[in-house]
Amino acid sequence: MSQSTKFLIAGLGSIGRRHMRNLIALGEKDIVLFRTRKATMPEEDLAGFPQETDLHLALEKHKPDAVIVSNPTSLHLDVAIPAAEAGCSLLLEKPLSHSMDRIDDLESALKRGGGRVVVGFQFRFHPGLVKAKQLISAGEIGRVISAHVHFGEYLPAWHPWEDYRQGYAARADMGGGVVLTQCHSLDYLPWLVGKVESVWGFTAKLSDLEVDVEDTAKIGLRFENGALGSIHLDYNQQPPAHYFEVIGTKGSLQWNLADGATQIYRAESPSPAGRGARGEGAWDVYQPSPAFERNAMFMDEMRHFIAVARGEVESSCPLEEGIRVMKLAMAVKESSSTGRAISL
Repeated sequence: MSQSTKFLIAGLGSIGRRHMRNLIALGEKDIVLFRTRKATMPEEDLAGFPQETDLHLALEKHKPDAVIVSNPTSLHLDVAIPAAEAGCSLLLEKPLSHSMDRIDDLESALKRGGGRVVVGFQFRFHPGLVKAKQLISAGEIGRVISAHVHFGEYLPAWHPWEDYRQGYAARADMGGGVVLTQCHSLDYLPWLVGKVESVWGFTAKLSDLEVDVEDTAKIGLRFENGALGSIHLDYNQQPPAHYFEVIGTKGSLQWNLADGATQIYRAESPSPAGRGARGEGAWDVYQPSPAFERNAMFMDEMRHFIAVARGEVESSCPLEEGIRVMKLAMAVKESSSTGRAISL
């Protein structure tokens, strides 16, 4: 593929607009917009770019090299499969879909079309998580024994410009619910610790929010390496909180989105600050660059996708990773409905 790449963006809500702005900031101007005209955001932001309302016409007429799939979850595959058939590479927002239906059709379409996929798990590009993976992989806390993620947010505060009740995250018909919508931790915790062997889940609609999906989930994981894990997800926490802790045989590691820092306690490494009776002072803290801000993750993700679409690098988060997360999410739901652990 030449260095000139044509992009089609399908879905111009919050994340679609972010991807569009980032493409432009990276010097990419050959962009086509596929619209259903149901977005609740300003139209003037989209002026100057070709717009199409028929996907097959858009693919045939503009022949994009790469398609960004950022429409509601339940509609992802309606775009991704035809785009893959047309030979496009895909930046496919997470989760892949609202169920496992037609995932195999997407796999087949990609094989026929030859395109590549980057699944949109942007936390893999957070410097704190990248550092955490490096430290864990290097054995800095020994063998991992257990891990916990807490990811609580307040749904009405996500997109203050729109009625949260109408957004995809709140609606079963659009593939919403806290398990699928906040599935980032179902991706990054196995990325950090290892493959999951079995899962149990409790999910419920517990808050006073006007949603027809689960808004709270407690998830238990047994990893193939023997480690145990747990994940808390909710739509109701004020103020929001997102952090994790990994405990190993030789220390502990923590990360918190609030400051982006990763800190590690190495039990066998003396701290320059000295140690108290309970080990105080032995934490080493790795702070992100002072220039780091949230969009940097998405910018790095977009740089990676551009390179993948051009055939310059392999995808760091290919389709099979997205399928693994989908299977995990579906297992959580099955466990919640059947009351038993689900083996993977």
